[in-house]
Amino acid sequence: MNVHLVDGTYELFRHYYGAPRAQSADGQEVGAIRGVLGSMLAMLGDGATHLAVATDHVIESFRNTLWRGYKTGEGIEPDLLAQFHPLEDALEAMGITVMRMIEFEADDALAAGAARAAADPRVNRVLICTPDKDLAQSVVESRVVQLDRRARVMRDADGVRKRFGVPPASIPDYLALTGDSADGYPGLPGWGAKSAAALLAHYGTIDRIPDDSRQWTAQVRGAAQLAATLAEYRAQANLFKELATLRLDAPVFASVDAIRWTGPGPSFPAVCERLGAKSLALRAASIRRS
Repeated sequence: MNVHLVDGTYELFRHYYGAPRAQSADGQEVGAIRGVLGSMLAMLGDGATHLAVATDHVIESFRNTLWRGYKTGEGIEPDLLAQFHPLEDALEAMGITVMRMIEFEADDALAAGAARAAADPRVNRVLICTPDKDLAQSVVESRVVQLDRRARVMRDADGVRKRFGVPPASIPDYLALTGDSADGYPGLPGWGAKSAAALLAHYGTIDRIPDDSRQWTAQVRGAAQLAATLAEYRAQANLFKELATLRLDAPVFASVDAIRWTGPGPSFPAVCERLGAKSLALRAASIRRS
């Protein structure tokens, strides 16, 4: 079997800004919800059998206590924010397992779920459906892969090395050095993708990079200044690595059997009617019968 783990937060944002707006009977914006439900039905129609969706509907997590600049829900459109809970409820009515994160983030759920699924010998492949570069650290050879459904790009361990210049295990170190503007931490001054990749390709982790550039075996431009910066900001680099490292203890499904899709629940037609999208219920029923 293949296991599909979907970044529901990303999907909701993507459909909010990319799908047509629509309102429910009571005047609530539901276009993004309808878009995500349709997207999940497309996956099921294409043969997905074991599927779970991760969300972080409060946006903030334990990482906000570690770094004041870490991303928050500030600035998110109210019409978008209001669709998180209804989306989760609608997905569950459709019969899809939702990993609702509160203290953790959706990325943590995806990483933890991927590790759990990959540990099951019955699973042929785990597909983590998100373009988020954080999840590259969860890739394991060709068994656990990252799938950007929008760009139609699948990335295995070799693909991660090709894109970032480092293996999956070094991604938290890479992000710590280069920063992640989407998550709100800047990386180290002067460090860029090329210098980080060159050194991590050799040393693997930040803590193994010597403070003295004369000891470096990798050749990078401005090595002396980079080494001085690393020595000065090493504690901050370790903090950024902690921010970038996904947690495998996030609460997820107990086993892959729990995320097997067996069809929509009895409340799904009523949910679709409230969303003004009866066709989604018909599609779900059709997939279930096929």
